[in-house]
Amino acid sequence: MKRLVAARMDRCIGCHSCSLACARLVHKLLSWEHAGIRISSSGGLTTGFQAEVCLACDPPPCAAACPTGSLKARPGGGVVRNKNLCIQCGQCVPACPVGAIAQDRAGDIYVCIHCGQCVPFCPHDCLELAEVES
Repeated sequence: MKRLVAARMDRCIGCHSCSLACARLVHKLLSWEHAGIRISSSGGLTTGFQAEVCLACDPPPCAAACPTGSLKARPGGGVVRNKNLCIQCGQCVPACPVGAIAQDRAGDIYVCIHCGQCVPFCPHDCLELAEVES
């Protein structure tokens, strides 16, 4: 199984290319708000950036908090999302221990599914899709 890892964030310049790639390629939208990976400042421009990305918890507390089963545990950690079952209640958002689930103004939920489509869009090689034992 593969998992998205923000292994070299010391190289990040905060360009958000990964977030825009995720929004466009995975969710067919073009906004940082619609991405499974988000980049934020770790305290200012001189202190660098951090990736807000799913850590692939096993078992995932966000799935346990979902009342409809829209988020299901993925083998090896993380979640698979069924958008059709989501009632946009947002209970998964505070359940995430690292704040990696976002809810947009319309109520839609965005979480990293570890597909790796963002990786080639990072100009500084900050991200990788790493093989992990399940």
